[in-house]
Amino acid sequence: MTGRTRILAAAALFGAAALATPAGALAHGLVGRQDLPIPRWLFAWGAAVVLVVSFVGLGVLWAKPRLEEAAEHRVLGVPKALEVLAGALGVAAFAFVVYAGFAGTQTPTANLAPTAVYVLFWVGVPVLSLLFGDVFLAFNPWRAIGRAAGWVAGRVGGGRDELSQPLEYPERLGRWPAAIGILLFAWVELVFSERDDPSTLAVLALVYAAFQLVGMALYGVDVWTRRADAFQQFFSLCARISPLRWRDRALWRRLPLAGVPSLSAVPGTVALLCVLIGTTTFDGFSQGSLWTDVAPDLQSFFLDDLGFDQARAIEAAFTIGLVGCVLVVALLYRLGAAGMRTVAHDRETKDLARVFAHSLAPIALAYAIAHYFSLLAYQGQAIGYLASDPLGDGSDWFGTAGASIDYGVVDANGIWYVQVGALVLGHVAGLVLAHDRALVLFGSGQRASRSQMWMLAVMVGFTSLGLWLLSASAQT
Repeated sequence: MTGRTRILAAAALFGAAALATPAGALAHGLVGRQDLPIPRWLFAWGAAVVLVVSFVGLGVLWAKPRLEEAAEHRVLGVPKALEVLAGALGVAAFAFVVYAGFAGTQTPTANLAPTAVYVLFWVGVPVLSLLFGDVFLAFNPWRAIGRAAGWVAGRVGGGRDELSQPLEYPERLGRWPAAIGILLFAWVELVFSERDDPSTLAVLALVYAAFQLVGMALYGVDVWTRRADAFQQFFSLCARISPLRWRDRALWRRLPLAGVPSLSAVPGTVALLCVLIGTTTFDGFSQGSLWTDVAPDLQSFFLDDLGFDQARAIEAAFTIGLVGCVLVVALLYRLGAAGMRTVAHDRETKDLARVFAHSLAPIALAYAIAHYFSLLAYQGQAIGYLASDPLGDGSDWFGTAGASIDYGVVDANGIWYVQVGALVLGHVAGLVLAHDRALVLFGSGQRASRSQMWMLAVMVGFTSLGLWLLSASAQT
């Protein structure tokens, strides 16, 4: 038996063992009536089989790197005026959402702000980024304000550069500000008791914008945006998967995934990706029976032993769960990186974790789509009547204030298919990226395949976890 044959046989055996992991958990139902043609546990087996087959196919057919230096082709140019207009529209949209939060009704379902933030912005923009590239960069409101302020400062200063010379961005900071920003936003979304209050959301939006503007003033608009803007970092990660890229005031096309390998492995990159996956993991975990069994004991500890009030006790318990899920995801990924040292003896685990961090980007997007698709499909329709009556004061600007949400637009079966499809495609994409990088790092196809046995374990683990969370959350 050849070395490659042994590797592929081991992969198949590992996959067969891993398939048993999610089977029991997936016996749970989803919200809504389902008439799936096959049992849900069979989806779990199928998903793991797809990963193993993909791994085998990559080892046999993908013998040299194809994504690391993929070519790009220019499609069309974009005038500077359009870029300025997009920035102005972004600022206007941001200002209006904040205004609605303060001036409109404080009933969350009747005010534009909560739906705009949690559905259109947090869920809708990543999908748009996947389809059309990094469109948010052009509309980014705080970036537009920062660039406009720099332009005005240059004019007032008579073109003197000393007025706008930024400080050098500390290399050790890397993407840590973005990772912390995403964690804080997830805390607001999943833990904070006043997360749906429109005026509170407006205040938090202004605080975030102020923090971004201060950072841009200190370190420069472009540098701060590329490193520390939490939302821009997330949306840019999603855009790297897209076959479209916007740069140099032009639209370029490329192979899907070709933009991901160029993600720089600066400090905080692994943390950012683990936070994105871990916080979405907690969103599903917190709706399952396991968490509902554990959470009351945690709440009682903070309520009875530490004297917290009811709301703060719940927040403290959920904070532990949120951080715990992020740490579990980080540990799972680190174990995969540590396993690769069996092939790369001369490299540290931390170094390997950074080198392969980009392979987590499609998984982060897959988790987001799987967990939030139903929210986007249903609550996203609310923009029809909220746009016509954004303040909830009885207005009807566009004649659609009387519209309602059509929950028949997609049934429970359709949601399940999208969720499973997103998870499987995301993890296969992660395998492709990891294998492509392994070929660059280790040279020979056999050595690269051996190293990716551990990445296969990580991908199957993430897939099993994702499918279990989707099914477990449907019990409650």
